[in-house]
Amino acid sequence: MTDPRGLRRFVKRAAGGLAGPPPGLPPSIQEILAERAAGRSGAGVPEGAERCEMCREVLGERHGHVVDLEKRSLSCTCRACYLLFTHEGAAGGRYRAVPEHVYHDPGHPLTDADWNELQIPVAMAFFFYNSALDRVVAGYPSPGGATECELDLAAWDRLAAAYPLLETLVPDVEAIFVNRTEADVVSPEGSPRQENSAYEVFLIPVDECYSIVGELRMKWQGFDGGAEARAALAAFLAGLRRRAVPLAGRRGGPEVRPGPRVPELEEPGSRY
Repeated sequence: MTDPRGLRRFVKRAAGGLAGPPPGLPPSIQEILAERAAGRSGAGVPEGAERCEMCREVLGERHGHVVDLEKRSLSCTCRACYLLFTHEGAAGGRYRAVPEHVYHDPGHPLTDADWNELQIPVAMAFFFYNSALDRVVAGYPSPGGATECELDLAAWDRLAAAYPLLETLVPDVEAIFVNRTEADVVSPEGSPRQENSAYEVFLIPVDECYSIVGELRMKWQGFDGGAEARAALAAFLAGLRRRAVPLAGRRGGPEVRPGPRVPELEEPGSRY
């Protein structure tokens, strides 16, 4: 999917990246990035090393991501460039740094009725507010990458009014990640066994949605994804559980720690 209405997986960028700062930045930021780029030396840098898409600094294993709201794309950035876009309205509002925090709200769990109201046909999905479309969109993993699905916006609004975690979603850079599991319920003797759904709901950086979708795509086998894909999802969920803090501890403004490196796939571009 190549237009702003679609969701797209993370993919590997063309070798060498950008030749200089991206267009459309205010002169002051253009000057900062041009000065940084001019001071970069290629000596001792391995061929094909991943570089900051703003200033050409060589990136480490962990780095930040910045959303280009005009192109609906994600750029890999060094920490210095990442910090330029952590404030509301930076670069005229076109670029926004993707935060790293993860929140949950165990006091307000989703129910089967809530999930059925959203009419999501799969057990794992993510939701984010697309400011270009002025609405929430939903996506889920598939063998072909991220797939967009229709979302009942009226149902979403009703749930957002009831669940603070959904209502605090920051447009374009944060996502609600939901994973549903089924567990057998012990029934009285003679009664049929029943299944009970459990829902894990997290507020996470939007880039991490595409990170897990890309990893699942690479490991997907068969109809249901296979053992490797299930193990990858389990590891991803375990990481979210370790990092998640209660929503009550949320403070205003994005955090400025760089996010995890994203798995690289095979096509140029990174749009959503």
